[in-house]
Amino acid sequence: MIERPRIEEFVRLFTSHEARLRGFAISLIPNWADAEEVMQQASMAMWTKFAEFQSGTNFFAWASRIVYLEAMRFRQTQARDRVRFSDAFCRAVARIALTVSEDLADREKALSNCLAKLKPAERELIHRRYEDGGSVEALAKAMGRSDDAIYGALRRIRRQLFDCITRTLRAGERYAT
Repeated sequence: MIERPRIEEFVRLFTSHEARLRGFAISLIPNWADAEEVMQQASMAMWTKFAEFQSGTNFFAWASRIVYLEAMRFRQTQARDRVRFSDAFCRAVARIALTVSEDLADREKALSNCLAKLKPAERELIHRRYEDGGSVEALAKAMGRSDDAIYGALRRIRRQLFDCITRTLRAGERYAT
């Protein structure tokens, strides 16, 4: 029987990396439904093998290896399909997808950090614009400002965020995952 803290650790780690792992699976298995099947198999394998995972090490690296192996297993069972990429091609895609995934994770963390540095009014404007259904026209009406004024403010804030993210990534700031 797995102890409760270990179960909680698995759930915390898996949920924090699930979107990246799913994206990795889709990069290996381009059919959405098939990639979902691979993710299901990989999730079960992660759970059954979690006792082998060493706490404090890189969960994403460990889990992505399991996703990769499940994707290769899936490909072998689907070998009768007419269009089949070589294993070398899939390995190359996997390497690139992992690199891109890490880069996107760094950018997402830098964005979060840079959003926190904005003035509260700027942060509120960004959140209101990008929440579900948010539009410039609705914002302008709600705030009693012109569409052009909102567009201008958003343009300035986006530029600030872009510059902040660029500086952060150039400085090589890394964030714990």
